[in-house]
Amino acid sequence: MSTIFREVSRKKQMLSPAECAEVLQTVLRGVLAVNGEEGYPYALPINFYYDEAAATIYFHSGKTGHKVECLTRSDKACFTAYTEGERKEGEWWLTIKSVVAFGKVEKVSDRKVIEEVSRRLSLRFTQDEKYIAEEIEKYIDATLLLALKVEHLTGKVVREK
Repeated sequence: MSTIFREVSRKKQMLSPAECAEVLQTVLRGVLAVNGEEGYPYALPINFYYDEAAATIYFHSGKTGHKVECLTRSDKACFTAYTEGERKEGEWWLTIKSVVAFGKVEKVSDRKVIEEVSRRLSLRFTQDEKYIAEEIEKYIDATLLLALKVEHLTGKVVREK
C-alpha cells in the first residue's frame, strides 16, 4: 500500500470493511473530489452505486462538463459518503459513520454494463421498473458511466460530543 493512503488515527473509531460496505450500500449520496484546475480541488455531491465484489463505486454523468474535464487531466479521485447520523435516546449528540475511498476513475464503455449499473443505481431511488427502463432507454446514449476502482478504503464513527 502506498504511504499516501493513511489509516484512521483513532483506531477505536475505525469501521470494519463490512461496516464500510454497509455505509456505501445504504447511503444514497456522497461527495466526489477530483483534481481541479490550477491546483484547486473540485468536489461535488453525487449519487452512486457501490459494487462491493468489484471494489468499485459507479457514478453516472453527462459526457461533457467540469468533472469530466478534471478526470481527463487526472484520473485520481476521492469519494466520501456518510450517514445522516443517529441520536440515541437521552443523547443530544449525533453518531455519524463516514467512509472515504481513494482510487482511479475510468470511463465504462460496455453498453450492457452501463445499462445494468444504471438500473441498479436507479433501484436505490425507486422500485418502478417500467420508469427505470424508459429512462435508461431514453438517456443511455447521452450517459457517461464512471467507475472509481477503490485502491484504499477507510471508515470511522464519530460522536459529535
